[in-house]
Amino acid sequence: MSMITERPVTTPAGQPSVRDAAGGSRARRDVRAVVSAYVALTKPRIVELLLVTTVPAMMLADGGVPALWLVAVVLVGGSLAAGAASVLNCYIDRDIDQLMRRTKRRPLPAHTVTPRSALVFGLVLAVVSVALMAAFTNWLAAGMTLAAIAYYDLVYTLWLKRTTAANTFWGGVCGAAPVLIGWAAVTGSLAPAVWALFAVVFFWQMPHFYALAIKYKADYARAGIPMLPVVASTRRVNAEILAFSWLTVLSSLLVWPFGMSLIYGVTALLVGGIFLVEAHKLCGRARRGEPVKPMRLFHWSTTYLTLLFAAVAVDALI
Repeated sequence: MSMITERPVTTPAGQPSVRDAAGGSRARRDVRAVVSAYVALTKPRIVELLLVTTVPAMMLADGGVPALWLVAVVLVGGSLAAGAASVLNCYIDRDIDQLMRRTKRRPLPAHTVTPRSALVFGLVLAVVSVALMAAFTNWLAAGMTLAAIAYYDLVYTLWLKRTTAANTFWGGVCGAAPVLIGWAAVTGSLAPAVWALFAVVFFWQMPHFYALAIKYKADYARAGIPMLPVVASTRRVNAEILAFSWLTVLSSLLVWPFGMSLIYGVTALLVGGIFLVEAHKLCGRARRGEPVKPMRLFHWSTTYLTLLFAAVAVDALI
């Protein structure tokens, strides 16, 4: 019995041929493209923003730096959970994503990943994230992790997003959940201070995402998604942006009495003031019929949340 093998084609110098080198390079590019597509499904920027709020909440709960292994577990578990929710969101929204300029290049509309593969990937991430939290933290943190994934995909994505202009408001529950999960992972319970932090992130999401929806209003309208700027008057959108911006800043000040120092308080006042100025500027431009430049508020709101929670972390260390 003999074994037939294909011998590699080599150049006189014993190096792979141009054909083999090109094939290997193509294969590496294909692998990178597939990996990049799966990573893109998890929406890494959203994961990053969620973690910005989780770690400071853990530090405040601990009164310092929690055990590093616990921080690592929550970071990994939280990243997987947020990634799972985003992947399943992409799977559910694949029909409308292909209609919107902002999303039509995502892996599913671009046919880089099949819907079945995305579904399996999202479910695996969800199971692993909840199992990790259950094994190494506590049942409260694990239960809220599971609830956040289910709420985001089954309640927000499948139902609220497509049926009501209040979708951003009700969807804000899962966006603010990482604060509660981080706190619960450290203490096994929830305290008034963490509910104040939850309120900050919850209210913050309205001006943040309304600004994005103003920018991509035509996209959402094309896909039939009733985001507030699509279905409501400019006056109504302005009113909600201002109301929720003020509620965000007021909620941040409610955190101050819970043992926070001047470092946090002064930071909350300064960055909150700038946040309010940007919100009022956007609404003023809209009221006067000028170009509104909504991405200025969108980007500053991200900076605002990052700086505010950085102050929470610094305060917990002193």
